[in-house]
Amino acid sequence: MQLKTKQIAHLRGLAHNLNPVVMIGNQGLTENVIKEIELNLNAHELIKVQVAGDDRDARKAIYAEICDKTNAVAVHHIGKQLVFYRPSETIKESAKVVIPKL
Repeated sequence: MQLKTKQIAHLRGLAHNLNPVVMIGNQGLTENVIKEIELNLNAHELIKVQVAGDDRDARKAIYAEICDKTNAVAVHHIGKQLVFYRPSETIKESAKVVIPKL
């Protein structure tokens, strides 16, 4: 899924008030963490993930890997906070997050 710059900016604005729903600890991106991210993407569509650790390159790698494994759109990465969006697979007709059409 490709989103335009203004659509990404809209999602970033919506994500500003969100609290992280998944925390990635020192063990990194495990299968259980991916399952939890999948579960939350299906439930909320727009989620924030907190990553422990100070290695910026590792956080960037985790950011890209989550997008690859979950087919989510990378919305924002600032510090230890990662934001992802994916339309819900279970409820197509009643989307929780409405993205403006451009």
